[in-house]
Amino acid sequence: MTTMTTGSATLTRDALAVLQPGFVGTTAPDWLLRRIGEGLASVGLFGRNIVSAPQVAALTAQLRAERDDLLVAIDEEGGDVTRIEVRTGSSFPGNLALGAVDDLDLTREVARELGRRLAACGVNLNWAPSADVNSNPDNPIIGVRAFGADTDLVARHTAAYIEGLQAAGVAACTKHFPGHGDTNVDSHHAMPRIDVDLDTLHRRELVPFRAAIAAGSKSVMSAHILLPALDPARPATLSPRILTGLLREELGYDGLIVSDAVEMQAIAGTVGIERGSVLAIAAGADALCVGGGLADEGTVLRLRDALVQAVRDGELAEERLADAAARVRALAAWAQRARAEATPGAAVQEGTAPGATTGIASDIGLVAARRAARITAAPSWRPLESAPYVATFTPVMNIAVSSETPWSIGAELAELLPGTEGGTFGTDSGAAEVLAAAGERRVVAVVRDEHRHPWMAAALDALLAARPDTVVVEMGVPRATARGALHIATHGAARVCGRAAAEAIAGV
Repeated sequence: MTTMTTGSATLTRDALAVLQPGFVGTTAPDWLLRRIGEGLASVGLFGRNIVSAPQVAALTAQLRAERDDLLVAIDEEGGDVTRIEVRTGSSFPGNLALGAVDDLDLTREVARELGRRLAACGVNLNWAPSADVNSNPDNPIIGVRAFGADTDLVARHTAAYIEGLQAAGVAACTKHFPGHGDTNVDSHHAMPRIDVDLDTLHRRELVPFRAAIAAGSKSVMSAHILLPALDPARPATLSPRILTGLLREELGYDGLIVSDAVEMQAIAGTVGIERGSVLAIAAGADALCVGGGLADEGTVLRLRDALVQAVRDGELAEERLADAAARVRALAAWAQRARAEATPGAAVQEGTAPGATTGIASDIGLVAARRAARITAAPSWRPLESAPYVATFTPVMNIAVSSETPWSIGAELAELLPGTEGGTFGTDSGAAEVLAAAGERRVVAVVRDEHRHPWMAAALDALLAARPDTVVVEMGVPRATARGALHIATHGAARVCGRAAAEAIAGV
C-alpha cells in the first residue's frame, strides 16, 4: 500500500471540498458518508431524495453525523422549480408572481418562510434566487423563474429575496451569472449564446447581480452561456475573464462562486465534465454542482482525481484549488453559525407534508399567489356552481422543472367543486378532442406560455370559437391577449397558484 504524503492528502481533501454532488436514495449511501469523512464539504439534494419533511430532517442529521458543518444544498426556487415539494407542487409562488405583485416586504417574507422550512429540514444552502432578467419572451429555461423583464424590478426583488432567505439561516446562491434571460436555448441541452454589447450587459444583465452582491448573497452560480462581448471562446463557467475579471475584480464579489451543474450538455457535451471541472476551478469557480443527472461515487472520484491530476500537471494552480476549498469551508462555517443564531423553527414531525413544519402556520405563499393572480372577467361572468371539465394543454417542460411535479388546477378546483374532471392535451390534440371529452360540462382551459406554442394558441382559439363561455387560466408568462368568459393569469404553476385560480373560478 502506498503511503499518502501530507501534501497529497491535503490536495485530495481540497479536491473533494469543491464538489457539491448529488446521490440516489432517501438515506445517505455508505460511499457518500465515507467521502464526507475524507473531506467532501457539500452535498446536493434533489427530488429523488425527498419523501417528507421528517425524512429530509433525518437524512441531513445522518449526513451531519459525519461532518457537523456540512453544506446541504437544494434547488428550491419555489414556484415551478421545487424539490422539497416535488410530488405535490410548491406552497410558494415563484419569482414571476412575486414580481407581478411588486411588494418587497412580501418577497422578503416569502423567502424567509421558505428559508425557515428548509432550515427546519437541515438544508442550509439554496441554489436560488434567479436574478435573470427575462428580456427574451421566447426563453425556454427562465420564464416564470425570473421576477420579470424589467431590470430594476428584478434587482430590487433579488435583493429582498436574499435578505429574507439568509435571515432564516440559509445561504442564497444567486443565479445564473452573468444573466440567462436573453437566451433562446436551454443550456441543459446545448450552449446558449447572448450576442449583446458590453453596454447592454452592464445596463441590463448585471444590475441584479450588483444588487445581490450589495445585499450580501453568500454565493453566486455561474451560467453555461457564451457571451462574445466578454469572452468569445469560453462560456461563463469556464471563463477567467468573466468569473475572475468581471465578478471578482470588477464587481468586487468575495463570496462563493458555484458552477451550474457540470453534467449539463453545454459542458458535458463540449469539453466533458472532468475537463470542464478543471477549467471552471481555474477560471475562478469555487464549487462544482454535479449530480442532477450523475449521482454516483464513480463521478465524484473521477472529478476529484481530475482536479488532483491537473494540479500535479501544472494545469491548475494548487493555490487556486486551496483558495476554492477555503471559500467552501468559510461558507460552511457561516451556515453553521447562522443555524445556531437564527430563530429556530419547530421540529418536523412524522406525517408532515414535504416543505411544511409544525408550529409554522404561515400561509404567506397562498397570500402571495392570490395577490399575483390577474383576473379579467366578461360582463356576463358568474362563478361556477357545478363541476367543470379542466383541459390542460401541456407543452414540453424545461428540464429544471421536475416531471414529477403536478401542475394545472384540476385537483384544487375539485376540492371546491366536487366532481370536477379533466385531461391533458398535447401537440397532437385540438379543440375537437377537448369538446368530446368535456361533453356538456363547462370547460376550463389551462395553458402555459401560449405565446411560445402556436399549436396551443390555435387549439385555444378554436375552443373559444366553439365555447365562448370557456374559462382560460394562463400559468406561464402571460403575453397572449386575455380572452374567454374569465381569464386568469397566475404568473406561475405552483400549487398555490392553482389554488388562487380555483378560488376565483368558484367564487370563494
